[in-house]
Amino acid sequence: MGVSVARIRVLVVDDHRIFAESLAAALAAEADVEVAAAGSGPAALRCLERAAAEGRGYDVLLADAELGALAVPAPRQGPGQPGPVDGIALVGAVRVARPSVRTVVLAEKDDPARAALALQAGACGWVAKDSSLQRLLAVIRGVLRDETHLPAALLTGVLRELLADRKHRTESEKLVESLTPREREVLRCMVAGLGRKAVAERLFLSPHTVRTHMQNVLGKLGVHSTLAAVALARRAGVGPADLAQEPEPGPVRRIMAGVATPGTAPRRVAETPE
Repeated sequence: MGVSVARIRVLVVDDHRIFAESLAAALAAEADVEVAAAGSGPAALRCLERAAAEGRGYDVLLADAELGALAVPAPRQGPGQPGPVDGIALVGAVRVARPSVRTVVLAEKDDPARAALALQAGACGWVAKDSSLQRLLAVIRGVLRDETHLPAALLTGVLRELLADRKHRTESEKLVESLTPREREVLRCMVAGLGRKAVAERLFLSPHTVRTHMQNVLGKLGVHSTLAAVALARRAGVGPADLAQEPEPGPVRRIMAGVATPGTAPRRVAETPE
C-alpha cells in the first residue's frame, strides 16, 4: 500500500479568468496540491465558508493585489451580502473570518506601500505574478511553516513604510490621549458615523454640549473636519462606539432615576458640559 500524501488545499482568487485557470492547472499538477479558483472577493469568501462547513477548509489563499480594480462597481448588496472586495481588503477579511488560512498576495509589480498594507492586513507573503512556479510553491509551503515571504528587493521599502506608519500611529495615539474621557467617547461615536443629534441622544447630552465636545476634539487633534478626525482616530487604533450597547448614564441621570417617584418619569435635567 502507498503512503497517503497530505494535500495542500489552495484557493486562487483573480478576476482575470485565463490567468486564474492557468495558475490553478499548474499548481494542480503537483502531487500534494489541490486547487480551486474564484473570480472575486465575495466568491472567495463564500468558497472558504462552504469548504469550512464541509470540513475541508483551505490552507492557503492566493489573492490578486489588484482584484476588482477594473471591475464595474457592483450594486449595493442586501443585508448579510458582501460587496466588492479588493485584494488587500480580502486579506483582512480572511484574517477575521478564517484566521487559519494563510494568504499570499500575487502582484503585477513590486510596490512597497501596497506590500506593507498587505502585511498589516494579515498577508504572509507577496509574490510577483511572473515568478516561477517553483518559487510560488516554495512560498506556499513556507507560509504553512509560519514564514513570511517578501522579494529581497522589497524589504527595505516595506520596512521604511512600516516604520513611517508606526511613527504616524504613535503621533496619533499621543493626540488621542490628550482628550478627556468624554471627548474620547464622542470621538468613538464620530468613528461610528453618528451625527451631532445622534451623539447627543446616545450620551444623554444636549446638542449644544456635543457641539462643544466635537469642537474640542477637532482642536486637540489639530484637524479641521470630522472626516480628518475619524481618519486620525482609526490610525491611532480608536474603534467605533458599540451601537448595540447602551452607554452608562451620567451621574446626574443616575441620581434623578433613583429619586423619581414610582410610576412617573424622572424630570429632565439640563446637562452642563463635561
